[in-house]
Amino acid sequence: MIYGLSPLDIIVILIYTIVIIFLGLRVRNRIRNTGDYFMGGRRGSKIMMIANALGAGTHTDQAIAVAGATYQIGLAGIWYQWVWLFATPFYWLIAPIYRRVRYVTTGDFFEERYGSKIGVAYSVMGLLYFIINLGLILKGTSTAIEAVTSGQLSSQTIIILLTIFFLLYSVVGGLVSALLINLIQGVFIIIFSFLLIPFALNAAGGISNIKAQLPAYMFNFVAPHEVTLLFVITVVVNVLVGIVVEPHHMAVGGAGKSEINCRTGWTYGNFTKRLATLGWAFIGIFAAALFPGLTGENRELAFGLAASKLLPAGLIGLMISAMAAAVLGVSHNYMVAGSALFTRNFYKKIFKDLENYNELKVARISSIVIVVGAVTVALIIPNVVTGLKIIWQITAYFGIAFWMAVIWRGSNRYGVWASLAVTILTTLIVGPYFPFSFGLALEYQILFYLPAGFITFIVVSKLTKQEPEKQLDKFYSLLHTPVGEEFRLKEKGIDIIFEGESIHASKDMQSTLEKSGHSLLLVDLLSLHKKFSFKRYRIDLIGFFWAVLFVLAIFALGLIAASIG
Repeated sequence: MIYGLSPLDIIVILIYTIVIIFLGLRVRNRIRNTGDYFMGGRRGSKIMMIANALGAGTHTDQAIAVAGATYQIGLAGIWYQWVWLFATPFYWLIAPIYRRVRYVTTGDFFEERYGSKIGVAYSVMGLLYFIINLGLILKGTSTAIEAVTSGQLSSQTIIILLTIFFLLYSVVGGLVSALLINLIQGVFIIIFSFLLIPFALNAAGGISNIKAQLPAYMFNFVAPHEVTLLFVITVVVNVLVGIVVEPHHMAVGGAGKSEINCRTGWTYGNFTKRLATLGWAFIGIFAAALFPGLTGENRELAFGLAASKLLPAGLIGLMISAMAAAVLGVSHNYMVAGSALFTRNFYKKIFKDLENYNELKVARISSIVIVVGAVTVALIIPNVVTGLKIIWQITAYFGIAFWMAVIWRGSNRYGVWASLAVTILTTLIVGPYFPFSFGLALEYQILFYLPAGFITFIVVSKLTKQEPEKQLDKFYSLLHTPVGEEFRLKEKGIDIIFEGESIHASKDMQSTLEKSGHSLLLVDLLSLHKKFSFKRYRIDLIGFFWAVLFVLAIFALGLIAASIG
């Protein structure tokens, strides 16, 4: 045994590592510019976009947090990831917005809509998001692998090894390698999510024996404490507000060759994750019955402990490889998108005439700097759930400005600044952050800061000067021009930041794509009473309907699984 691993486990890990690094390095010559590096040249097919969304949105720390929570409070712990379940149908509606604006980063979105200072402010938040989230990913994964190796490999050592691993191919490959390799990573993520379940059931003698050892509330989707019904409702609303500004989503939702590729990829890649989350939740439940005694922050050891105790030689190596796969896909996306924010929304503000070659060099160097910050976070943050709650809050602050920018032409930069100030100040007053604060839990904080933020935004925007008409006309022209009709933008003299590849519509069409089903409900929300027809919004409506059915099916599957035995 070496570091608690059999020779067969080590062989499996080495094979996986060599194959992934080889594939990442192989795509280096396909990176010609920053559009390729940041957005994969917008060449994503449906299957590539599904795999990329799954890889970018699924990471080991999430499984560790969910399994740890369900170990302690029952199936209600699944909501640390299922809070996005009811938001997922909206991905179908949001994805074409990312694709139509033809921007490279979400920082571009805020800069083009509200001005350069708002773009910089958002980019600061985006970089913090990437650093904190990457830190959580490394923290959660290292905690699990440390448990798998029975502590013979320390979490600090594992963090360094994981970091070196994904840097070896990520820095040179950009999003092109993410789109390709996430096809492989997706398979590993599914393995990672469900591999333990049959071994746990066999060890316990079946689900009935597991249920006999645990209190009944462990199989309810609402807990008597921590994850209550109020917690679920408020956090679901909060993450729907904030999901649109998670900074990697401009690439996850906008790197496809067509709008339908982007819609399908982001929506159904994440539905795959929602199914995988069920696996994580039940692993935590089974571990509570088989290996009781973990308390407090140690609950996040549950996943790794179960793997080390239940899996035979060879499969432990496969599980560690699967954990690394879950790290690799998302870390790659975060690192590349973070470098895009730094390069485009900071560095180019100083060096405006930066040549494309040097811009790409800066992007690669900044990627490494972001990773160094993430490693620092991973080494000092106490647990994953604490970090999750911080991320939920900071994204909601900027999410208000994103939603209002799309829906309401009257939104302006003054409303953004005022809303940010009010939401942050409200959180500090009502949360448990200072001796003079009210000390309320997250669900109660949300009840205060979200309404305060929206109301402040609307009132201040109405009382202050509107954004320049030329700026607004350009922004909404992009939103009203489906992918494939870029010629209409060029006829108006509107610059496209990065067009990439797309399936072009014919210039001889009798009507625009918008009138034949490609209009966007969110963009036209305030004028639907004048414009609405099924034909005009056909793609939005049909896709959203099917996505809602998927939500109901996944939730029903969870209820059925919880009732067995």
